[in-house]
Amino acid sequence: MGKTLTFRRGVHPCAGESEKRATGAKPIENAPAPAVAVVPLLQHAGAPCKPLVKIGERVLMGQKIGEADGYVSAAVHAPVSGKVKGIQPRVIAGGRRVSAVILENDGLDEWVEHKGVSGADDPVLLLAAIREAGVVGLGGATFPTHVKLSPPKDKPIDAVILNGAECEPFLSADHRVMLEDADAVVDGLRIAAQIVGARQMLIGVEDDKPDAAESLQKAAGSDVHVRAVRTKYPQGSEKQLIQVLTGRRVPSGGLPMDAGCVVVNVSTAAAISRAVREGRPLIERVLTVDGMVGGPKNLRARIGTEIGELVACCGGTQTETGKIVLGGPMMGQCVYDLHTPVTKGVSGILLFEDEGPEKPLGNCVRCGGCVAVCPVGLMPLTLYALSRKGFYDRARDAHHVMDCIECGACAYQCPARLPLVQYIRAAKGALKRAR
Repeated sequence: MGKTLTFRRGVHPCAGESEKRATGAKPIENAPAPAVAVVPLLQHAGAPCKPLVKIGERVLMGQKIGEADGYVSAAVHAPVSGKVKGIQPRVIAGGRRVSAVILENDGLDEWVEHKGVSGADDPVLLLAAIREAGVVGLGGATFPTHVKLSPPKDKPIDAVILNGAECEPFLSADHRVMLEDADAVVDGLRIAAQIVGARQMLIGVEDDKPDAAESLQKAAGSDVHVRAVRTKYPQGSEKQLIQVLTGRRVPSGGLPMDAGCVVVNVSTAAAISRAVREGRPLIERVLTVDGMVGGPKNLRARIGTEIGELVACCGGTQTETGKIVLGGPMMGQCVYDLHTPVTKGVSGILLFEDEGPEKPLGNCVRCGGCVAVCPVGLMPLTLYALSRKGFYDRARDAHHVMDCIECGACAYQCPARLPLVQYIRAAKGALKRAR
């Protein structure tokens, strides 16, 4: 793997003790299928799906029940066979209320007919299979994969990078996928490289996962380069991983394709392989359940399973839960209801104990800690101050607020506990809406 690579700045959450110890060595288990599956029609970045089913209709497992409504959108499929009980609004991670198809499981797991791509060398057919399967980024961003693999002709891609960093504390789902499903991960990498015409295939794995790197290298062969990257947060950020592995920098306001790269999560790569080789839609994902539960696990869960069912599968809660986080503790989103369904972007379910009354925010002491750890080289405190006052244009034009990757390193480092990321995210949202 060569020497360990890294980027400047960043933080070390839980330094000195690995918060992945509870699940890192635990094989993936299949979670029970839900008796009732709640399948939101928005599980991706972009436009919500249009429902394709009606109340009372029987559907088969893997059947498309939501059609992508626009280019930047992704289809959704039935995770169980059974009857459509309703189409109702439900709250998903992030607090947004969206339409969801409610499916009553008949317990038969009767699959719809599906098959792989026959012309496996045609990028058009490969992309169509990925789009039809509803594959999105499983690292958390949920950007439709068929869009990511369709860069403009004036943006040639010569490198496809697999992101195996999994730098968030507690999460070990990607680690287990790299160990247990390395062949599919590498196959998905090759498919992605074939679609975009890339010659370089790189995989970045944090150096605390040598077993995963070894597993991938055995499956890959000599034309795929597995590289060790330092265990540091946010090592898994696209821009940082590109810089570390290729030496290129994504320009301000740009995307990875502006540096001639495409970055794909390892679990997404495995989903690409299944979509192309088997015609299998994305109806399940691997996630980590950890925190205040009886037995932390890595579970392969069906989309639409309520998170409370998965918590029960892991022994239930051990103390009064003060916070439920979907995803990692640094960039995950809090939810208040155990009836919230699992969606494609949920990489983990973390339960934390009640910390008591919330402490008041302090005042900035001008320590410069937020600047010292920002992996993008921004001035988080300045962005926070401008965002609080509504000076969004100034934050964009003079201080590049749109380059913020919302990793939370600044807020983690801040001794005053200022909500830096929340205000920066609000400014970015306001600027996007105005545009």
